Amino acid sequence: MVVVGALGRLAASVPPLTPDGDEARRWAERELSDPAYAAAEPTPLDRIAQAIAEFFESLFGTQLSGDWGPWFGVIAAVVVVLVIVAAFLVWGVPRTTGRARAATALFGRDEQRSAAGLRRDAASHASKGEWDAAIVLRFRALARGLVERGAVDTPPGATVHAFARAAARAFPASADELETAAEAFDDVRYLRRPGTEELYRRIAAVDDAVSAARPVLLVMSGAPA
Repeated sequence: MVVVGALGRLAASVPPLTPDGDEARRWAERELSDPAYAAAEPTPLDRIAQAIAEFFESLFGTQLSGDWGPWFGVIAAVVVVLVIVAAFLVWGVPRTTGRARAATALFGRDEQRSAAGLRRDAASHASKGEWDAAIVLRFRALARGLVERGAVDTPPGATVHAFARAAARAFPASADELETAAEAFDDVRYLRRPGTEELYRRIAAVDDAVSAARPVLLVMSGAPA
C-alpha cells in the first residue's frame, strides 16, 4: 500500500503527456523560436530561383530534381539577362514610335500633331488665305514627317536651318528647296514678314517631294523608308 501511494503521488506530480490546446501552442512557439528553424528557412533568392525553375519546368515539361532545381533557375535568369544586354549592344535602344515622337518639341514648341494633322491644318489656313499660319504649319509638317519616318531627327533646340541641312543630307536632290523652305519659315515665324501663296506652294512642293522619295542614308543601309 505504501508503494501504491508513492506511485500515485509521483504520477500526480508529473505533467500530463497530452497537453491541452494552450499548452500545445506554447510548446510549438518555443520550439519554432529555435534559431535552427530560422536558418533552415529559404532565402528570397531561393524562392526566386525556385519560381524560375518551376516556370521552366512547366514550359518544357521537364522535372528538375535534387539541388539542380534552384540552380537551374538562377542559370536561366542569368542567361535571359545576358541575352537582353547583348540585344541592346547589337541593336541599341529601341526606336521611339511615330506617336511618341509626335509629342516632342518641334522648333521651340511642344507640338502634339502628326505630320498628316499638320498638313490638314495648313491646308485649312491656306484655303482661307491665311498664308502666315499655312507656311508655318506646312514646314512643321515637313519636319514632323521626316522625323516620323526616322530619316531626320530634331532634338530639342534644333533650328530650322540645322534641320534643313540634316534633311539635305538624306535628300540631296531637294537640298536647295529645303533651305528655301527654312528661310520662309524663319521670315514668317520670327521676322514677322508676311507670307505669300507662292512661299506656301514652294514649301508644300518640297514636302510632297521628300515624302515620295527614299532617304539616301536609308537606301545605303538597305533599310526601308
